[in-house]
Amino acid sequence: MAKKGQTFTKYSEELKNEAVRLHLEEHMSYSQILEKLDIKSDAQLVRWIRKFKSGETFEDRRGKGGRKHFDSKDEEIAYLKAQVEYLKKLNPNLHGEGSWIQIPGANPFKK
Repeated sequence: MAKKGQTFTKYSEELKNEAVRLHLEEHMSYSQILEKLDIKSDAQLVRWIRKFKSGETFEDRRGKGGRKHFDSKDEEIAYLKAQVEYLKKLNPNLHGEGSWIQIPGANPFKK
C-alpha cells in the first residue's frame, strides 16, 4: 500500500519493451535487468513480461475506465436518478419505511 506523500516512478513504453526484450531474447535475469535499466521492482518487471506475452499494451489505464460523459446536466441527472432507483430495488429495506436509519436514536445491533 502506498504511503502518504509517496511518489511513483513512471517508466516509458520504450524502457518496458527493452526490459521485456532483454529477458526474453537476451535471457538476462530479473536482477540484471533491474540493475541495468534502474527499475525499482522485480514485480513490475514480471507484470510487464506477463502483459507482453498475453498481447496487452503497456498503456497506463488508471482513471480512464467507467466514466460517463453526458451532453447535458439533465441527461446526467436522469442517469443518476436511475442509478438511485436501481440501488433502492437492490436494497429495499435499507432506507424504506420502518428502517432503523429513519428512527432517531435507533441502533440496529441492540436487541
